[in-house]
Amino acid sequence: MKIKRLKIPGSVEVELQARGDERGYFMRTYDEAIFAEHGLPTRWVQMNESLSANVGTIRGLHFQRPPHTEAKLVRCIQGALLDVFVDLRQGSPTYGQWDSVELRADRHNAVLVPRGCAHGFCSLEPNSTVNYMVDNFYTPAAEEGVRWNDPALAIRWPLIGEPTISAKDAAWPLFKDVAPVAL
Repeated sequence: MKIKRLKIPGSVEVELQARGDERGYFMRTYDEAIFAEHGLPTRWVQMNESLSANVGTIRGLHFQRPPHTEAKLVRCIQGALLDVFVDLRQGSPTYGQWDSVELRADRHNAVLVPRGCAHGFCSLEPNSTVNYMVDNFYTPAAEEGVRWNDPALAIRWPLIGEPTISAKDAAWPLFKDVAPVAL
């Protein structure tokens, strides 16, 4: 397992190492000691999974307000997606900036999205499945979001044509109308 620091402080790409033979492979997808050594979250309270049937499905950009903020450890277990996160943390040196990681089932990688970041993804292949752990429980009253196509953010989504997106996600406010997250 290799940890690679990304542009947004607290975010990392986790390169998993599959060990294979004639039966297939074995792979450790989480290691508390390695995460602790790198100062990353080690307590996960919920695991979620979503399937995006169509290429160009966008989910997000979601986050939760304190005290319900959540870090996410995200992995694509089938297909591929572009995982995107926007720093909303008040006082952060990368406040208002975004970063992304292409997660692919065949690459065996994951991304850690820190607390205080809005998170979303776009499916690159049909039937892309995402599995992710969070370090805080989902609290509907604390959920907010940022518009996926906000021109001020200028996220380069890998789209051909219009995305498949929920009405809720399409209606999130623009970045300028979202208060910073005070952690």
